[in-house]
Amino acid sequence: MLKKEDIRIRDPFIVTDKENGCYYMYGTTALQGATYNTATTFSVYKTKDLENFDDPILIFDGSAIGFWADKNYWAPEVHVYNGKYYLLGSFKAEGKCRGTQILVSDTPTGTFVPVSDSPVTPPDWECLDGTLWVEDGVPYIIFCHEWVQVKNGEIWAMPLKNDLSAPAGKPFMLFRASEAKDVSELTPGSGNYVTDGPFFYRENGKLAMIWSSFLAGRYVVLKAESDSLRGKWTHLGSQLDFDGGHAMLFHTLEGERMISLHIPNTYPYERPFFSKF
Repeated sequence: MLKKEDIRIRDPFIVTDKENGCYYMYGTTALQGATYNTATTFSVYKTKDLENFDDPILIFDGSAIGFWADKNYWAPEVHVYNGKYYLLGSFKAEGKCRGTQILVSDTPTGTFVPVSDSPVTPPDWECLDGTLWVEDGVPYIIFCHEWVQVKNGEIWAMPLKNDLSAPAGKPFMLFRASEAKDVSELTPGSGNYVTDGPFFYRENGKLAMIWSSFLAGRYVVLKAESDSLRGKWTHLGSQLDFDGGHAMLFHTLEGERMISLHIPNTYPYERPFFSKF
């Protein structure tokens, strides 16, 4: 049994299993040393109380199946969709753009397998942190077009086929990082602005999004809202006053809404953090 504070993880993503009275925590779990580099695996931690966790269960090993990506196995999210568990993860290989690829399993503990041969994000774009959102019955992937390629990081959406295997239309941009007031350059004078970790939910009749960037050197959780994916996005500023981010929302077994993220954003000290939100 592991305590929450014993688990090094970035981008913790929680799936609540009411039927079995437990939670599953996914995230960037194969971190190597004092870096953001990872091994070629994803794992899941099971818990009943968000404090004490079972040993990790391996749910995907890219090296074992000859998967194309050999590094930067980042930020897996798992969404229940059409009765299956779909994992959206970021992957990278030398000479190939980072992209979000979608995997599927019949259970939350895997094994997960790819639904297609390549990432669903544009092959010549550096992309990461894909998330799933269904609007008017249409599944969309929302992802970050990374600052390493465009400098001013962007968030885009793209409709997918019903089985999530391929795009069903062209991507469209929601906004650029610098449009938000509580965002600073990654390094002063660089012109680089980060978009990380979009996550969507409904609140007060609006479509709401939390996402992460940097403010005066601190990793932060930001909020924006719109009437729809294609609507105008209004930026509502920083939500938490500490160095931590790449957040998502979930509900406890008792129905209380919580936020999940990692703090601090400094390796190798990243740990999961949960709080009412």
